[in-house]
Amino acid sequence: MSQYSAGAAFRKAVQEESPLQVIGAINANHALLAKRAGFKAIYLSGGGVAAGSLGLPDLGISNLDDVLTDVRRITDVCDLPLLVDVDTGFGASAFNVARTVKAMIKFGAAAIHIEDQVGAKRCGHRPNKEIVSKQEMVDRIKAAVDARTDDNFVIMARTDALAVEGLESALDRAMACVEAGADMIFPEAITELAMYKQFAAAVKVPVLANITEFGATPLFTVEELKSADVGLVLYPLSAFRAMNKAAENVYTAIRRDGTQKNVVDTMQTRMELYDRINYHTFEQHLDALFAAQKK
Repeated sequence: MSQYSAGAAFRKAVQEESPLQVIGAINANHALLAKRAGFKAIYLSGGGVAAGSLGLPDLGISNLDDVLTDVRRITDVCDLPLLVDVDTGFGASAFNVARTVKAMIKFGAAAIHIEDQVGAKRCGHRPNKEIVSKQEMVDRIKAAVDARTDDNFVIMARTDALAVEGLESALDRAMACVEAGADMIFPEAITELAMYKQFAAAVKVPVLANITEFGATPLFTVEELKSADVGLVLYPLSAFRAMNKAAENVYTAIRRDGTQKNVVDTMQTRMELYDRINYHTFEQHLDALFAAQKK
């Protein structure tokens, strides 16, 4: 009996949906909602872990265990292949990168992206980013590839070089990463649609477009990105932003009005929640157990 490979499922999704929409899921509940909406792959953002789980900025503060906690919770309940942001690999050496890759596979992730920023990293759409040398980034990719315990597990190389050194440098780094074994390329903070086409032509592997809100990249449509030969379209924190805004509105209203009556119509109902997490199936098992004990 063949063993299930999350990485193989991710590769299959990339082949079957072009470009593949990969939606951010900040927690296990959102992973289930994403599946219900019809998405074929989901994403765990490092910035999302930092802000959502820790209440901290995305500045390289969170660690491997912080991310693994959220990975396990998501993969325990949702079988969609999960792409995970591992920042710079959670450590200064190839040993750290290898540990990260092995742990991600063990915890059920399908793919990771690892970037070429320095350890004290920043959000890819913030100014004053610093990147390591091309050789150091290549070494990160080689360490990740060599550490795989599942050959289908996807190693995606992210480069932040466009904003730091320009397009030619970013293309050069991307090609070097593919030569080192990267399966897919993530050029960050792209500003023009035509640039994606240049990356796709240069690297000849699937290219991911990060269509995050309020950043450097315009909110290109799936059709526009398809015309530029993009293989995957990422929406890392769309639902998270909406969820935060909704929470703020509810907190403000209850504090102001002394009641939640004025915002109830913006809430998910109790029955909707139960339906989304399959509550009644669990409860029926419990009822059957109690009934058997009484007999």
